[in-house]
This record gives sequence, structure tokens and C-alpha cells, in this order.
Amino acid sequence: MVNITKIKLDKADRVILAELDKNCRVPTNRLAKLTRKSRQSVEYRIRRLVEQRVITGFNMSINMCKLGYRLHKVYLQLRNVPKEKEQLFAYLRTSGIVHWMGECDGVWDVIFGVYTKSDYEFYVLKNELISEFSTIIVKSFYDGQIDVKQFPKMYFTGELSEPTMFGGEIVDNKMDALDHAIISEMVNNARMPLTALASKVGSNPARVAARMKRMEELGIILQYRISVDLKGLGLEMYKAIVHLNRYTQEDEKRFLAYVASLPGTQYFIRNIWDIEPEIIVSDYHEYREVMDRLKEQFPEVIRNVETVLMKTDEWTPGFRNLLKGK
Repeated sequence: MVNITKIKLDKADRVILAELDKNCRVPTNRLAKLTRKSRQSVEYRIRRLVEQRVITGFNMSINMCKLGYRLHKVYLQLRNVPKEKEQLFAYLRTSGIVHWMGECDGVWDVIFGVYTKSDYEFYVLKNELISEFSTIIVKSFYDGQIDVKQFPKMYFTGELSEPTMFGGEIVDNKMDALDHAIISEMVNNARMPLTALASKVGSNPARVAARMKRMEELGIILQYRISVDLKGLGLEMYKAIVHLNRYTQEDEKRFLAYVASLPGTQYFIRNIWDIEPEIIVSDYHEYREVMDRLKEQFPEVIRNVETVLMKTDEWTPGFRNLLKGK
């Protein structure tokens, strides 16, 4: 387990958080059985964790690659001009194009993702951005994301779990207005009862449940998770951008097995040109220890590592626009 320093969590709290992250729609009775607490006690603990801002959201995890989109990532190093930085960040948050962004400390100042239907569409969007903010951008890099292994929040209990993968092959599954409405309602409220969801989307529970099952089977809906306030827990997330000397199938198998053995691992991202483990730790010293061991294990694979501390991790209106089919 990672050492949580700011909020006191007992064993039952940690189990509840870990299980909610695997499936935040898990019935309270199931959590009561796992924690050996009453259903009322579990419900109280969940409310308290929300009120304390340990849990900041109940989220549906969507694989947009199963809706015909490909993900492009942009890395920017910026001049230290606070007013112009804020203008850029405001643009990214409100453009309706960017679906995710993270402010960073380290080699990059901001990283963000854009889903498009084609490389040409991304090319046009990228040129517009660079032209609009050319005075503040010092350095930029662009990459395509292949896939991501998304690990449960293993750091709450120290129990290792298998990841879920999103990204991968582009498949243009068709969705209608009801499908989009279900996802739009649940993307930030994934623990919503089925009856309430059906009422919001103007349908009935049986039909909504059938649509959700279909989207799960197609790989559009991946998981129902929680988001947490890492800073409030006294934790930090580091992205290690690992540039490679080589990366054979055997190298990849060994590398992934090693990363998966770390309870703090959150994501294992494969881009076209590099890989990016994202790791939750107590502080930079712990992160450095993790990376030193990684380099010792894979000296022939790793050329060099660029590190960023992820200060923010936010979904933007661009993601909601995609969910609405815009």
C-alpha cells in the first residue's frame, strides 16, 4: 500500500474504495459482506468519503476507439508568462475539441488529448492551436496513443489486480440518441440507480439495462470507477515518459509484468514512440526509488526517462461533446 498521510482511512474504508474503483455500481450488500460491516455502516462510510472529498466522482470509463475515434496527444513546454498560460489553459478547457488535459511540473507544462476521426483532422486542429498561441509555446511534441492498461487503485489495499485495456483497434460502432443519452448521464454519475437513469433518459429500466449491456459487450463501456483527490490524500502522480532503445515482445512482457507488480501503478500507456507508466506515490523520493529499480531491471530497454508531476487531471467539455455525438 502507498502511505496515505492526510486523511485517516481504516481497513474497511480502503476495501470500500478499492472495490468501488473496480465497479462503483457494486451493490452495498456486497460491500457489507466484504468489509464485515452492516449495509447502513457501508452507506454511511461512502457518504463520509464523498463529503471529505476522498471520492470526488463516480465515473463511467469509455473507450472512444470503439466509436471510430483515434487519440492524439500534445505535449507543450511554455514560457513562464502566467497571463498567457491561463489564456491557453482556458482555451483548452472550453474549446470543445480537447477531451482531457493535465497541467504538469517537469519537462512539459501541459499535456492534452484530442480525439479525431482522422489524422488530417488532427493536423488542422494542431496548426490552429500552434498559430493561436505561438508566442508562449517554446517546444511541442505530438504522438498517437495505441492503447492504455488501466489499473484499479491498488494502492488502497496493496492487493494486485488485472488491468482493463482501452484504446486499441479503431471500430466505428453505431450508437443512437438513447445510447448517447445514457453515457452522457452516467459519465460523471456512474452510481446512479437504474430507475433514476431510465427516468432521466426517457426510457424504462429494462431497455436501459439492455443498452448498457450491449455497450459493455462491444467494449464501448469499459468500467464504472471512482475518482479521488490525490492531493487531499497526501499522494502524488508521476508520469514517466520512457524512451526506448528496443522493445521486443519479450521486453514488453517483462516490462509490463514489473510495472503491474507495483501497487501504485495507475496506467500503462503505449504511444507510437514511447511508453508512459503513471504511478501514484507518497512523494518524489519514492518515485525516484521506483524509477531507479526500473532502470536497473531494464538497462538494455530504457534509453532515457522524462518525468512530469501531474498537477491536474481533468476531463473537459470536448469529451462531453463526443458523448453527445457532436
